[in-house]
Amino acid sequence: MKLTKIVSNLLDSNTFVLENHGKVIVFDAGVDAMQVANVVGNKKVVAVFLTHGHYDHAFFANGYAKFFGCKIYASKDIKDCLSDADKNYSEGALSLSDFSNFIFLEKDGKLEIGEFEVKYFSTPGHSKCGMSFLVGNDFFVGDLVFKQGIGRTDLFGGDKKQMLESLKKVQGINFEILHSGHGEDSSCLEQERNLKTFVRFLSR
Repeated sequence: MKLTKIVSNLLDSNTFVLENHGKVIVFDAGVDAMQVANVVGNKKVVAVFLTHGHYDHAFFANGYAKFFGCKIYASKDIKDCLSDADKNYSEGALSLSDFSNFIFLEKDGKLEIGEFEVKYFSTPGHSKCGMSFLVGNDFFVGDLVFKQGIGRTDLFGGDKKQMLESLKKVQGINFEILHSGHGEDSSCLEQERNLKTFVRFLSR
């Protein structure tokens, strides 16, 4: 598999393009469709996955679905966030009413799409609609966890107790590289130390 990271102008959020045997899945939608298309080339985009509904990660999602002819997979709770510009922090720029391109996910599970097996996990804490996705050894977590920190819990839908439970869940997931919604990737060993620290902190 080949992974390409594109950094958005929207708060420097990360969009990831993962290719396997001519098929592509995209994680988050903070860059416009043409930037993704430049990476994809003549390969087929079969799905878009959203880690949460804040505008810097979801702004172009419907555009991807229409441009590439694919579906968007996201938490069932994302609708509340994407339909309200205040809740997704877009300052009036993002307020979706058309969710016909969405397939809503609940709890934890597994999908077979194209050439991919995608395991998904409900990981609220930074946002109510937080989800993380494991493909092979690559783990895409949005703003739940960063290389040296965790996501804010003081934004709409954030919750300290849910963050603690999600961090505990991540500790039990086998991965090699964690891909965050902003900044650099991190290894499982780096995250083992990071997660232990923040689980202790949030457990006080």
